[in-house]
Order: sequence, then C-alpha cells, then structure tokens
Amino acid sequence: MDSLRFIYFADPMCSWCWGFAPVIEEIAARYGEAIPVRLVLGGLRPGTTEPMPAKARETLCGHWREVEEASGQPFDYGLVDREGFIYDTDPAARATVMVRRAHPDKALAFLARAQRAFYAENLDVTSPEVLEDLAAEFGIEREGFAERLASEDLKNETWRDYAISQRAGVTGFPTLIVGPGEDGAYAPITRGFQPAELVLPMINRWLSAVRAA
Repeated sequence: MDSLRFIYFADPMCSWCWGFAPVIEEIAARYGEAIPVRLVLGGLRPGTTEPMPAKARETLCGHWREVEEASGQPFDYGLVDREGFIYDTDPAARATVMVRRAHPDKALAFLARAQRAFYAENLDVTSPEVLEDLAAEFGIEREGFAERLASEDLKNETWRDYAISQRAGVTGFPTLIVGPGEDGAYAPITRGFQPAELVLPMINRWLSAVRAA
C-alpha cells in the first residue's frame, strides 16, 4: 500500500471544487499519511482574454447558489458587479503550482485559500497582487513574485498539469481517483461534487477490496 495515492484534479476557480474543499481536506486528514493526495491542476478556463458580459456574470452567480446550497460553502456574489472581469484561471493555477513547488504539503491548503479568496471574499485571484498576498501567507517570498508567476518554466509546469488532466480523460472538476490497484489501474472515487457521506464509504470499500486482494 506504500505506492497508493489519490490524484485530485481541481482548479482554484472551479466553484464545485470550492464546494468539495472540506471533503478533500477530510480525505487528506484521514488517509493522507498512508495514501498521499497529489494535486493536479485541471485547467478550467486558462488563457481567457475577453471580459465577462453582465449577463454571464449573473448566470455564473446563479450557478454558485446551487453550489452553496449543495455544499454549505460560503459565497460572496459581488462578482456580478465587477465590470471588465476576465475569467482567466491560469494565474491562480500558476500560483498554486508555485506553492506546490516550494511546499508540496501545502498545495491543497493553498488551493482552498485561493478558492476562499475568490468565492467567499470577492477577491480577484486573476491579479498578481492578490495572489502575492495569498502566497505570502504560505511562506512564498514577495520579492520577485510577479516575475516568477509570469515565468515560462512556471507556465510550462502548469500546462503540463492540464495535459495530464486531459490524458487522464478528466472532463469535469472536481475529479478524484485512487490507485494503483493490483492491475495497475486507478479507480474513480468521484467525478464531480459529492458530499463526504457518499465519498468516504466509496474510499473505504475500495481499500477493503485492495486489502482483500
């Protein structure tokens, strides 16, 4: 069981991933010592360049209300009034990879922090200044932060995550898999949001089958 791991495909600007944040936190707390969680950035809307029209922002906030109702996670709906907002998920993903590089054990916590900033605090996590403040909370040096965030090597590492996600056939976030099993394959735990009371029993059943094998 030493080689087992969870692989968590998520995005810092994915609302259902924010809804799933307490669940993945509980999974890491319960199983992480024996079965670590590897975070792979999914690439929700990287490279978007056009501002969101007002109607699109209203529709998005309506979708967030569904997530809030299903998950109990807090949301601030100030985005609806943010003229000119460009929903580019790449900067926040790159900041997450930067933290993962420096502190692999803090990657999930930073992901959740960026999500909370965007969804519950109405902060613009496409802004390097905002991301610098968040990363500093995790011990990332402020000096030269914007330059490192824009560096080609960090971009390439982040886009490699997106490629891994695509090759794995991930079509939505959050997606959580675990493995490898006896056959070398990874088993899906959830494709999309599910509450802890459904996800944890699935993990336990899978572990029981692995132990039996």
